[in-house]
Amino acid sequence: MRTFKLFLIFSICIHMAFSQSDTNYDESKVPLFEVPDPLTSFSGEKINNAQDWARERKPELLQFFEKKVYGKVPGKLDDFSVKVLEHSDQAINGKAKRKQVELTFERNSKKLSFTILIYTPKKVAKAPVFLGHNFYGNHTISTDENVIISKAWARNNETFGIEENKLSEKSRGVRSSRWAIEKIIDGGFGLATIYYGEVDPDKNDFSDGVHRLLYDEQQQEPNTGEWGSIAGWAWGLSRAMDYFSQDSEIDESQVIVFGHSRLGKASLWAGVTDTRFAAVISNDSGCGGAALSKRRYGETINVINNSFPHWFCRNFRSYNENEEALPVDQHQLLALIAPRPLYVASAQEDRWADPHGEFLSAHYATPVYTLFGKEGIPSNKMPETNKPIQNTVAYHVRTGKHDVTDYDWEQYISWAKKFVVGPKN
Repeated sequence: MRTFKLFLIFSICIHMAFSQSDTNYDESKVPLFEVPDPLTSFSGEKINNAQDWARERKPELLQFFEKKVYGKVPGKLDDFSVKVLEHSDQAINGKAKRKQVELTFERNSKKLSFTILIYTPKKVAKAPVFLGHNFYGNHTISTDENVIISKAWARNNETFGIEENKLSEKSRGVRSSRWAIEKIIDGGFGLATIYYGEVDPDKNDFSDGVHRLLYDEQQQEPNTGEWGSIAGWAWGLSRAMDYFSQDSEIDESQVIVFGHSRLGKASLWAGVTDTRFAAVISNDSGCGGAALSKRRYGETINVINNSFPHWFCRNFRSYNENEEALPVDQHQLLALIAPRPLYVASAQEDRWADPHGEFLSAHYATPVYTLFGKEGIPSNKMPETNKPIQNTVAYHVRTGKHDVTDYDWEQYISWAKKFVVGPKN
């Protein structure tokens, strides 16, 4: 067993080393490519107004991304039961209410449950809410000792004290720096989060998680055009929205879906497929998220599909080292969120996620927002570091690495006050 583990670790290290060494970080080596026009249909028809976009262009783009990139959910699993596991009116230094709600889904004698941790400001009767998945369990986002520790599978992390794929008290609060809960509460917003491993464990194994509830008889993995894990995590975010409609302390019309890294990819797909989300935030989401795929800078389609074959549908693999064959790019995914507010954020040192490609994607999505009379990112000139552009389509690149910081949250809160909670532009 020890020999196998050493071999597995060696193989992963070799793969990562190869992936990194084969990565382009030189702008002069980015291949020439054509940016697909979001306002020209696959048949060559020009889209001139919001009505034609909604009727003709949006459906075909959505269908492509669903069939060829993220995968189609092969059925419905909307009915669920709700159980309030814990609640308190004295959270976050007495400023907030805390609630832990378990949603349970059943189908074909199989069951899936996940828990939503919710903080809402006591001073707001019906709060707007930021909703996002977390990586290592709800108990890791704060030092709040009342937050329940998940029993779901987790990636081992020696630094966080996670061993044998089990979460424990050792990891409480280890990711509190990424969740500016007190700033969010002070800003008049609530925060809701779900451990993504409860929805679908982040491993190349479709025998657990939500996928198995929708399998046909004898099926053991999604079909080629069916959902991968990113679509599964997006599904979980939408089920949280279902619950919010019955929670009197949450304003379901003002829920902002948020995600970082791979979970930023999931937040984008959730925002595209579920128009109930009032706004969408992508933080350092990179390849398969906000970054343009055709740039071949940092992480590429080939690398991501080989490193994480469970994230996207299998059809997406046909574009491995074949980005030029894509009739779409990620700016068109962002455009599918229009006219709702969208924030794309990058980090200066996070070259793997391609900050320039993320910025350009927001810029090239802007013509669709213009159809709706919304202001996007009109210039293709990258803004200065720590100089946010805050319009209906917003963007910033901050100093630092691949992370979520207080600076990021300060921008999201101020932007949401103007474009989600306040008068719409």
